[in-house]
Amino acid sequence: MRIFPVIWLAVAVSSVSGAERPQVVVSDQARRIHSSGFVFDGHNDLPWEVRQRAGGSFDKADLAAGVPRFHTDIPRLRVGNVGAQFWAAYVPAETSKENRAFTMTLEQIAIIHAMVKRYPDVFEFAKTADSVLRIQKSGKIASLIGVEGGHSIENSLDKLRRLRELGVGYMTLTHSDTLAWVDAATDEAKHGGLTEFGEEVVREMNRLGMMVDLSHVSSDTMRDALRVTKAPIIFSHSSARAVADHPRNVPDDILKLTAKNGGVVMVNFYSGFIHPESAKRRANMFAVTRELKKKFPDEQDYQAARKRWITENPIESGDVFDVADHIEHIVKVAGIDHVGLGSDFDGIDKVPKQLEDVSKYPVITQVLLDRGYSAAQIHQLMSGNVLRVMRRSEEVARELAKE
Repeated sequence: MRIFPVIWLAVAVSSVSGAERPQVVVSDQARRIHSSGFVFDGHNDLPWEVRQRAGGSFDKADLAAGVPRFHTDIPRLRVGNVGAQFWAAYVPAETSKENRAFTMTLEQIAIIHAMVKRYPDVFEFAKTADSVLRIQKSGKIASLIGVEGGHSIENSLDKLRRLRELGVGYMTLTHSDTLAWVDAATDEAKHGGLTEFGEEVVREMNRLGMMVDLSHVSSDTMRDALRVTKAPIIFSHSSARAVADHPRNVPDDILKLTAKNGGVVMVNFYSGFIHPESAKRRANMFAVTRELKKKFPDEQDYQAARKRWITENPIESGDVFDVADHIEHIVKVAGIDHVGLGSDFDGIDKVPKQLEDVSKYPVITQVLLDRGYSAAQIHQLMSGNVLRVMRRSEEVARELAKE
């Protein structure tokens, strides 16, 4: 039984009343617990930031020297005790309409490879759960690749297989837009979930040992994928819809199905997904993005218009307690075996207080410790659960190969 200390109850009440919640002070005990394990984060968009804001150059964005304009650099990864990271190979959904999604995805994978090559004393590629543990124990950060959006395969299983050959460990079935074979959470549903080809994509990912990522997909797609898959699924960067009502978050019935499947929901840190009022204000954010892109085809004009919209439609940042609330809810509904962290750092424009960058993960450890979680439970959600899913995905791939 977990104990909810009086200090946490007081914090919860002050949150309801709208009062500022107190700063979390990370204790020596929390630091010891945090440093005795490691963080395995499910989703970080640093490669796209490097492309957009540094021309893909690690001379212009030297991660070793520190890059304050990003959420992520090497000194802060070390402070946060990040031992393994899925780096997102993201390209915008509209690139599929221009027949360049796959090519641009290869470019993003190349940026990730360039990063690992540039800092060989810090990063090393991992393809299996065992290699993650070996690399982390060596003092390096195990680096893995996740492709964010099924538009990247351009309706081709051959291109899916090519991504796997390049080391891709998971693929998010869609991003912001509904595709020819899969419905997105933030676009008009056209298929009632997955089409026959969509189901074939899931089966092929099982065969290849690629984890099926259900972040960004519609609830019907979640149900279809959970019905079809033979391996555990992940939500690489999603939170709980019952806590913050946004279509990007996971409903309770899916949390229960995820538990039966053996999968893991890795909690997103974006303020617009985790803070209840902010989630309401950002419910149509992807639709607005599509409208602005149509209205402003020039990228600079679009970025300026998007910045204006964000300024004119502000949201509250929320704080680390909001993130902990999502963790708590997933634990309550699905169980401690089925929750993890998927920050979405460098892919989001607003972060919770005390979770401003990758150095801040120890604050989560402190909050969970205050809420009665044991060291073993904290290690489980920081890294153990996603490692278990990886290992089972590898086993399923071997079993399917025998068939």
